[in-house]
Amino acid sequence: MSDAVLLLSDVSYRWPGRDAFSISIPELLIKKGETVLLLGESGSGKSTLLSLISGIIQPKDGEIEVAGTNIAELSGAMRDRFRAEQIGVVFQQFNLLPFGRVAENILLPLRFAPERRKRAGNAIDEARRLCVALGLGRDVLYRKASSLSVGQQQRVAVARALIGQPELIIADEPTSALDANTQAAFMDLLFSQTRAQHTALLMGSHDERLGGQFDRVIHISEIAEIGRTAA
Repeated sequence: MSDAVLLLSDVSYRWPGRDAFSISIPELLIKKGETVLLLGESGSGKSTLLSLISGIIQPKDGEIEVAGTNIAELSGAMRDRFRAEQIGVVFQQFNLLPFGRVAENILLPLRFAPERRKRAGNAIDEARRLCVALGLGRDVLYRKASSLSVGQQQRVAVARALIGQPELIIADEPTSALDANTQAAFMDLLFSQTRAQHTALLMGSHDERLGGQFDRVIHISEIAEIGRTAA
């Protein structure tokens, strides 16, 4: 579909080992610019599904099309390059370089993605613009990531995901470490920036209270079959 940024068809995956966790997704479609909340408790398969979509792990069967490319057919190195170009990822633990400056952290994906680097234009100016838009201020670029508060680190992680206008943002429980007020402010900023760039957002969470802010809410039990299979 021309307006689809993400399309999964008959995807299955099984973690190795005896009595291993397995997941099967018959179909999932997300359109360009759409915001989708993926709900599920811890251990329900959210992180596995998000890892499949971002190309961190490869499915046993099925197709995962991101921006028109079936990443299930790519090698590990090719998936890494594709992810750097087309997908922004906000990890639960942020995965910042603690002793790197904020600018280095935000610009990191561009080192591995020449087309994304072109889309960013003047990269340092774009990093500064994102910092201001996310409420971090202009001068934060040259502070070490380890000197920032949890909320500030989270916003740096979002700026890193957004820079260069990737087609899809994937966020795995990005609000779990925030109090209610900080969470609300963070979500407002995240939505304003993804919508400004017409970037699709798929966010995994266990918090049903977030649902009203998204275009669509999906519980993982509605789209996936979860099981444990003997080796």
